[in-house]
Amino acid sequence: MTEVGERPDEQKMCSVVSVEAVWYNIVNERDVMSTDVQNTLILFKPDAVQRGIVGEILTRFERVGLKIIATKMLTPDKQHYHNHYEGIGQMITRRGQTAFDVTLAMMVEGPVIAMVLRGVESVELVRKLVGTTEPKSALPGTIRGDFSHMSFGYADTKGKGIPNLIHASGDVDEATKEIAHWFTPEELYDYKVINEKFTR
Repeated sequence: MTEVGERPDEQKMCSVVSVEAVWYNIVNERDVMSTDVQNTLILFKPDAVQRGIVGEILTRFERVGLKIIATKMLTPDKQHYHNHYEGIGQMITRRGQTAFDVTLAMMVEGPVIAMVLRGVESVELVRKLVGTTEPKSALPGTIRGDFSHMSFGYADTKGKGIPNLIHASGDVDEATKEIAHWFTPEELYDYKVINEKFTR
């Protein structure tokens, strides 16, 4: 009802907006406010690239609703890998010089593809999809369980790094540092994908 002195155009009106617009705003607010939406780094190692299975592996991440916000192929030098594995991951500190040396030798065998994935609790989700570090122990259904099989023992007898296809950030703090090491802020892209309606 219009009160005395109130013009009809001053009445409270119900705004009609599209479902898409509402969803877009809700997703934006959630991304800003929620710490559960994370970025995480993955590296397709030389064995994945040279075997030609990058696309098949990447499909698994996309199917669960993770979004690619950065990607590039590159051939890092040894210092870059030292900063990654020791400066951030503390590999030498935790596992010794030999473990680092064989890993480095394997990583410089060819180009790698670096990628940043974004999604709800993406760090933990990606590690679940990838599987345990040792392919022999990785469960069927995981990336390492389905596409690789070598054991630590066999790799040790050959004096080589274990070809386990992919690197994935270990935790949120590590992901933040790794992404900054591999990408500049300008290389990270923000855009909307339709599956966010169902995965955010």
